[in-house]
Amino acid sequence: MRKVYTIEGLDCANCAAKLEKKMNEHPEVEEAVLTFATEQLRITAENPDKLLPELQAIADRMEEGVVIRERVRGKKSKKKEHSHHHHEHEEECHCGEHEHEGHHHHHEHEEECHCGEHEHEGHHHHQEHGEHEQATRAIQKDEVQNHHKKELPEHAGDVIKLTIGIILFGCAIGVSKLSVWEGYSLLLYIAAYIVLGAGVVITALKNIGKGQVFDENFLMSIATIGAFAIGEYPEAVGVMLFYMVGELFEEIAVSRSRKQIMDAADLRPEVVNLVKPDGEVEVIDAEEAELDDIILVRPGDRIPLDGVVLEGESRIDTSPITGEPVPVAVRAGSELLSGCVNESGVLKIRVTKELSDSMVTRILDSVENAAASKPKLDRFITRFARVYTPFVVILAVLTAVVPSLVTGNWSYWIYTALTFLVISCPCALVLSVPLAFFAGIGAGSKQGILFKGGVSLEALKDIKAVVMDKTGTITEGNFNVQKCVAVDGVDENRLIALAAACEVNSTHPIGMSIVERFKALGSNEAQTTIKQSTAIEEIAGKGIKAVFEDGTALCGNRALLEQEQVALKEYDEAMKRETKVGSEVLLSWNGQYMGYLLIADTLKKESEKAVQLMNQRGLTTAMLTGDAQNTADAIAKEIGIGKVYAKCLPDDKVQHLVELREECGSVMFIGDGINDAPVLAGADVGAAMGSGADAAIEAADVVFMNSSLMAVPEALRIAKKACRVSKQNVIFSLVIKAAVMVLGLCGIASMWMAVFADSGVAMLCVLNSVRVLRVKPVAKVNKDK
Repeated sequence: MRKVYTIEGLDCANCAAKLEKKMNEHPEVEEAVLTFATEQLRITAENPDKLLPELQAIADRMEEGVVIRERVRGKKSKKKEHSHHHHEHEEECHCGEHEHEGHHHHHEHEEECHCGEHEHEGHHHHQEHGEHEQATRAIQKDEVQNHHKKELPEHAGDVIKLTIGIILFGCAIGVSKLSVWEGYSLLLYIAAYIVLGAGVVITALKNIGKGQVFDENFLMSIATIGAFAIGEYPEAVGVMLFYMVGELFEEIAVSRSRKQIMDAADLRPEVVNLVKPDGEVEVIDAEEAELDDIILVRPGDRIPLDGVVLEGESRIDTSPITGEPVPVAVRAGSELLSGCVNESGVLKIRVTKELSDSMVTRILDSVENAAASKPKLDRFITRFARVYTPFVVILAVLTAVVPSLVTGNWSYWIYTALTFLVISCPCALVLSVPLAFFAGIGAGSKQGILFKGGVSLEALKDIKAVVMDKTGTITEGNFNVQKCVAVDGVDENRLIALAAACEVNSTHPIGMSIVERFKALGSNEAQTTIKQSTAIEEIAGKGIKAVFEDGTALCGNRALLEQEQVALKEYDEAMKRETKVGSEVLLSWNGQYMGYLLIADTLKKESEKAVQLMNQRGLTTAMLTGDAQNTADAIAKEIGIGKVYAKCLPDDKVQHLVELREECGSVMFIGDGINDAPVLAGADVGAAMGSGADAAIEAADVVFMNSSLMAVPEALRIAKKACRVSKQNVIFSLVIKAAVMVLGLCGIASMWMAVFADSGVAMLCVLNSVRVLRVKPVAKVNKDK
């Protein structure tokens, strides 16, 4: 059994890695995955809840102040921590709740709100609406103030401590420059150190009692106390001061970047507007909404739950889910995904999925699970950090002792060794890699691309070939009448009407597309009902023979008309002139050939551009399809696909994939059907269209919610940037630390510089990682150019 918990109080990525290692050593834990970026602990065990007290005990021994608790998914529950009276009086207000620009407005004093109880014919009363917005703005102001009141104590103590420490430090430096007793300045240095570093030293002593020696508190304590011992008082206090400042800034940077990334993925609502049987609107918690409930969504509101429109018309901004910028028109019967934004009309929606199953929760789960899937680079750095710190500490000891025995200059070499101790903390390394990948996952979710893990991102950057299924991936998967070719003297509309009369009861996609084309005709034919036959005979593999009061029609392939001895000279001549892509449906009336309809699947409008971008990247593009060779070749030629494999069964697709991998290298496969699941699982990276079958989505490593091929180059760009930034962070951290060590051996570097190589570098790596979140969509990049 696998369960996810929230873990709070961890302020160090390296500590998180060590705690994860310790939990994995528990005999009853099959796997423990601690994700510092999302503050989550995923435990796989026979009974995770039973192990929770033991895991908490491990956390207490390893890191003071760490709390493991049940994960609460609703945003509402977080809000209750500082807004207990959130819904105390909401039974007295029936105005609903607006959500503007993705921000929820809470009715903390709903007993005073009288903004109206009903929506009449989809129109707002302006006065009532104004009162509602006025109340909303007042509530927002209260919430902002409450938010600041909550956050202030979190860092207020650190700020006060730093301020006092800086004042004492400044006084100590000033006194040391005056011609007074040296003891005054020493006392001030000691006082400043106690204010700034007492907590670090105490934590180090506690951790030593727990068997943890090589942690940052111990290393910083030894380095600064050692500086005191050799008379470097300003260095000792200054290093502790800069260390504390760096830790504070790093904590704030990590917290904000974490929030920024999660906000991009977390579109869950806090409340919904429930329409009661008597027509009144009641604001309830989103978790309380049930299947078949009717909810009200006003203009500017985010769709809270998956559902179907019962009343109203509007335009929906689907970009938060699909990344597609063009609004979609909806009306009664249209299906809606939660997370999208209602732009214009008032809608009443019937809930088809509860919050736990709605799209907004599925996306958040995908992002959180992806963050827990650690790429190879992350796992390597975690292992490297376990060796790095002891190695640098041993190097520091050797630096302090060996040269001193030779030169006798103990003070110089001990000082150099102390700079090594400051550098030996691997926080910047351990933090920067997962945060870069997590930012990549967040960037993908903003553009409707769901990566199922850092492993997927890492694999994408090495892709050499992109293999695509045809139907539903390159094409829309919807058959349409592409061409109507009638013989001389026959009206095209009459030809379509005759075909529709034959296919009116057909459930085949080709027959249904003909009927749809007839209904869409802009002529008098479209205003009449379909001609009724007296008898219809379906001839397997060939088509339909329909008998009407005034004659007999044939509608099918060439074999059907030849069987009925219809002359096809005109059809053969037409075929010599035409290059066909699709299936022809031939028609005859009373034994006379009338013409044919060309039925084909429609290419997605962005397919050609997407394939062009892939080719420009030097990728091999290929198509696997069960279609006929001539149709597949024509489509491949039109959009620029390099390799074509037609008439493929599922097993054939797997075999062709293996051959392409041997020829080109790592292969990405994109599909959407149930039959694509085996080849998706067998590819180096499997990608599924969001509109595809659940089996395909489940087997895929990446899901493209907008079902667009343009998402492929988008995903490749995000993956490459995330991997590039993570490597930049690692190289930057190691180079700076190595440079300071070398400079220290040369007598140039100071402990101040060593503090920058630790806390300063960690903060810069965090800020660098957040850049991944700002990857521009491919379309925008091309427009800018």
